[in-house]
Amino acid sequence: MDLVVCGRKAYAYTGGKPFDSGLPCVVFIHGAQHDHSVWVLQSRYLAHHGYGVLALDLPAHGRSDGPPLERVEAIADWIPAVLDAAGVAQAALVGHSMGALVALDCAARYPARARRIALLGAAFPMRVSDELLAATRDDEPLAQDMVNVWSHSAYAHFPSNPGPGFWVIGENLRLMQRQAPGVMHVDFRACNDYAAGAERAAQVACPCLFVLGQRDVMTPARSGRELARRVRDARIVDVAGSGHALMAEKPDEVLDALVAFLHERD
Repeated sequence: MDLVVCGRKAYAYTGGKPFDSGLPCVVFIHGAQHDHSVWVLQSRYLAHHGYGVLALDLPAHGRSDGPPLERVEAIADWIPAVLDAAGVAQAALVGHSMGALVALDCAARYPARARRIALLGAAFPMRVSDELLAATRDDEPLAQDMVNVWSHSAYAHFPSNPGPGFWVIGENLRLMQRQAPGVMHVDFRACNDYAAGAERAAQVACPCLFVLGQRDVMTPARSGRELARRVRDARIVDVAGSGHALMAEKPDEVLDALVAFLHERD
């Protein structure tokens, strides 16, 4: 579904069902150098089980027009504009990695728009090594290889995903290669520069779920738990055997955690 947000085209995948603004809404926010497709299993399931789904392409990612937004706070400001364009007053926000920081910041500063938030692969601070940040600027293929290695647990280097014929590493590499040049550096710099996470976590008033990969080396689970302790109403689901790419490596476990969380009474 195409929306007009801040005067530019913004794409939202609706899970294979026409979007109905009258249903409880779930907004999926992807991470750096990704797009809506990382949520394909979770978004399709929820769209066919009573939710209105908006799996977003952030500005300059996937099918959405650019330029990319350079700060986490700017992306968080963009989310309520998406809700306005879709005719939605309030939504559950589900974010991964950079998208988790966006969901956290948005819920803290726009409490009336966030019914609850789920943060996958979340950590604060979300520092990026000097080597990787330089590679995102100067050598994107090298940076993509670095991220691919660090994002996945060891088993994902082999074609052993529960979905037959699905190669986790190859799919993620092609996804990163599809994004426009320059977007990767903007995204990773935004993660590295974000400084308000502790303050925003303390301001979140809605229920919050942390889904943490126990083999995540990009946003280690211990850092996610430290952030969760700052949130008033937080619960944690640990996903054994998963690295940072939770939705691809452990899709069923992620879906189960989200369904249970979304079904809770507010």
